[in-house]
Amino acid sequence: MVMFLFLVVALAVVVAAVTLAVVGGGEGTGPLPEAAPERLRDPLPPDRPVNRADVESLRFPLTARGYRMADVDDALSRLGAELAERDARIADLESALAGARAAASVRLTKPEPEDQR
Repeated sequence: MVMFLFLVVALAVVVAAVTLAVVGGGEGTGPLPEAAPERLRDPLPPDRPVNRADVESLRFPLTARGYRMADVDDALSRLGAELAERDARIADLESALAGARAAASVRLTKPEPEDQR
């Protein structure tokens, strides 16, 4: 019976100590500090174009209701800008190629002057 009372008192002391530590009733500055929210660990590289490996390795930190919207929005806007830039570059290259092909076909089909025959 004495052992049981000793265990109950010890348990009460431990619970009281933990409660005081969490609530801030000790030598601390108050309750436990807020934990910093988890941030995106590997953002997309700012100094070079995004490649396939960057997108495949991109992992968003989880929050209570899914992903952090700011991190997802930042990544999607960066990917959208990269795609728009690449689409513009592809359109420029395709138009330059079409112009070069047209010029080459004009040179190939250009008739020879009459006096050179």
